[in-house]
Amino acid sequence: MAVMRFVLMTLAVLLGFAGPAAAELAGTGGPHIAASLVPESSQPAAGKRTTLAISMVPQPGWHGYWRTPGDTGFPMKIEWTLPKGATAGDPAYPVPTTLVIAGLMNHVFEKPYALLVPFDVPAGLTKGTALPVSAKLDYLVCSPSICVPESATVSTTLTVGDGAPDATSAAKFDVWRKALPRPLGSPVAFEVKDGKFRLAVPLPASVALNQPHLFAVTDGAVNYAAPQSFTPDGDTLLIETTAGASAPKSFEGVLALGDGTGLSFTAAPGAVPAAGSSGGASSHGTLGLALVALAGAVLGGLILNIMPCVFPILSLKALSLAKAGGDERKVRREALAYTVGVILVCVALGGVILALKAAGTQVGWAFQLQDPRVILVLILLTSAIGFNLAGLFEFGAVSAGSGLTDKGGLAGAFWTGALAAFVAMPCTGPFMASALGVAIELPAAAAILVFVGLGVGFALPFLLIGYVPGFRRLLPKPGAWMEAFKRILAVPMFLTALGLCWVLGNQTAAGGVVIAVGAAMLFALGLWMTGLRQRGFKAAAWMPAALALVFAVGSMAILPPKETKAAEASASSQPFDAGKLAALQAEGKPVFLYFTADWCLSCKVNEKAAIERAETQDAFRKAGVVTMVGDWTDGDAAIGKFLEAHGRSGVPLYLWYAPGQPQPKELPQILTPGMLAGLAKG
Repeated sequence: MAVMRFVLMTLAVLLGFAGPAAAELAGTGGPHIAASLVPESSQPAAGKRTTLAISMVPQPGWHGYWRTPGDTGFPMKIEWTLPKGATAGDPAYPVPTTLVIAGLMNHVFEKPYALLVPFDVPAGLTKGTALPVSAKLDYLVCSPSICVPESATVSTTLTVGDGAPDATSAAKFDVWRKALPRPLGSPVAFEVKDGKFRLAVPLPASVALNQPHLFAVTDGAVNYAAPQSFTPDGDTLLIETTAGASAPKSFEGVLALGDGTGLSFTAAPGAVPAAGSSGGASSHGTLGLALVALAGAVLGGLILNIMPCVFPILSLKALSLAKAGGDERKVRREALAYTVGVILVCVALGGVILALKAAGTQVGWAFQLQDPRVILVLILLTSAIGFNLAGLFEFGAVSAGSGLTDKGGLAGAFWTGALAAFVAMPCTGPFMASALGVAIELPAAAAILVFVGLGVGFALPFLLIGYVPGFRRLLPKPGAWMEAFKRILAVPMFLTALGLCWVLGNQTAAGGVVIAVGAAMLFALGLWMTGLRQRGFKAAAWMPAALALVFAVGSMAILPPKETKAAEASASSQPFDAGKLAALQAEGKPVFLYFTADWCLSCKVNEKAAIERAETQDAFRKAGVVTMVGDWTDGDAAIGKFLEAHGRSGVPLYLWYAPGQPQPKELPQILTPGMLAGLAKG
């Protein structure tokens, strides 16, 4: 292969040195690939790192070459001329495409592309210092009939400043970074046997593949032009092709997924299973995984009871059980009704997630709170409950008999459980996050079982109170205190409604909160009038509340859309972008990546108590840590896909990318400033 490449390159050089003759054969003049040097920031900060892009624009019918060109071609050679103390790192190449000519495989770029180069600015320079940067590029340009070696000198002059990215180049760098392969972050094994090169790549079965291709960075490891087979085997992709001339000690490659994206990885020698060999073991493995996920869901649901976002809803059930007093039969029935309500909602939400996922939609746990219309309904519901607890009106008729009272108690317990599951579940607690992440990758029946376990764990405290007398005796005796306690419980319900208004304000324009508050006031007015009619024993007492509810819910039709704002970015904090994350890793930058949502209270507690604390931010600033934030408030397919790849179906998720470490460290869901500062200090 090396001999063939040498012969072909010799011919290409001979043709290239023909100069005007080569251009005449090509039918065009001038450079066949226009090169330029584009800085991400024309005013980089002293002692910091920025990024330079070598932009390459081929003429139609011509192509440039990837870092490993394939059977022919050679990669770009770069000779830098830099200011004293400045350094330029290795270029990061985008995912290439294949081009077969006369049976020879070429790894090429036929459309505009860019190589991203990390550039370190010397420390101690004063603002305004000029930094002239230039590079001599030697690269091969080919058409289907001829190859022409070309050279270009590209340059730019930077000025030491604050390091802010240039507005004119921000969009370009976003596109260029998205074209880079993303680090796989999981161990990959390869083996060379009987002339075959085989890889076992960990890849979720849900990842779509459209004409994938394995690009070998390690030269000579594979026969570039040989057919490649891709066989999904559970959550492993088995790749097989013809081995090259030598068996490498390690293998570096890029798996192109077929949609312009790719995954980069380094594989080590190891056992690679035969295609389909895991079939029998897979069912046992799935069963074991399902049981582990079930245990995690039960434990996660139990822990969820102490999460701050759950307390206002659970307080209602505590009050209901206190009212039941010593009536053991009633307590048990209400505890069971509460459990049924919780489990049914958990299973329903899980079923919707599985159905949407099967349809190709990227969703996760708490997807229901990504819709402002759902938030509006919850504002109305929690406001109504708050006004009821405050004494503005009462549910039910005053003269109802004991049978109707018992029926109403069971219905109340059921809907309390349903409301708790619907509103409180988004705050994914410890154990629950991983369990749900596994659940959405399991077969449907096993996944539903995990969602049932989540509901059982969440309702377990009330089941124990209902069916274990020892726990029930710990409840205070019924008495006059319950009326005052009922009024107190109105406060957390109003705070919940207020928090939901804040979430709605972030999902819509500012007028959305005004509409929500007006709708809640209208609904409260209707409920108050209903209470007056109930106390007067008038017929159709619920008519005012029903009419008010129709108008209140109808207001969702006029909710204003969210105002589009440019994504804010700085040298230390920026919105989540998988391509940018890969580039920062390539630059050796420490990165703290976390995913949050406005409707996740535990997320906001961590942000205020740990992430945004001065000691954390000071430590991050001194260590050059880049904080990257993934906001999942409105739902985002890219974030959903990233969470799924890390075994999660909801937020929060906290990841620490240490310099030089391909795999991130997953942090616990309860953060402290000391923990984050310690990571920054190493």
